[in-house]
Amino acid sequence: MSTLLAIEVSPRFSSSVSRKLTATFVEEWKAAHPDGSIIMRDLMKTNLPWIDLSWIGGAFTPPETHSPEMQQAIKISDDLTAELKDADDIVIGTPMYNFSIPANLKSYIDHIVRVGVTVSTTYEGMLKGRKLTIILATGGDFAPGAPYESANAASSYLKQVFGFIGITDVKVVLAGKTLGIERGQTTFEELAKPIEPELIEAARA
Repeated sequence: MSTLLAIEVSPRFSSSVSRKLTATFVEEWKAAHPDGSIIMRDLMKTNLPWIDLSWIGGAFTPPETHSPEMQQAIKISDDLTAELKDADDIVIGTPMYNFSIPANLKSYIDHIVRVGVTVSTTYEGMLKGRKLTIILATGGDFAPGAPYESANAASSYLKQVFGFIGITDVKVVLAGKTLGIERGQTTFEELAKPIEPELIEAARA
């Protein structure tokens, strides 16, 4: 039985382009995996504390030496890495912020990149064999050949960091020009139409 981990990032909730497209992905994945299970992780509803000394102590020392503060600090990290290990497929729906990723997604990544848990002590990824789809909503146009293509630091960073923990089968679905919706120049349906075939293919792969 396959398991999908769906990670939501945007604070816009019902008006979010990335959340709407992620919902489409999840529905298509369900159709292709009727016996599968889905883990939903909403980073806007998850307490993701910044990495501190207690977290570092807990992450880099044996469990039997952990203080109560260390145990508490790494609990969310333990929970998040367990979800990743349980998943066969992963989808992340996120907006682009300032050419990169939102702070809550960066904090999530800091919690799931763990030596001895998701990457070995020799820096070999431990989560091989999983597929990741990234749905990246951008206000401007960062598509191949567009003027701002090279400014898309989000895609390259996410590919690199998930590759570091062993997830190298990564597909990025770009949902660009979302500012057009806010300005009344287009609708979500019009924006999503050319993206949906790529999204459906990724969900059913």
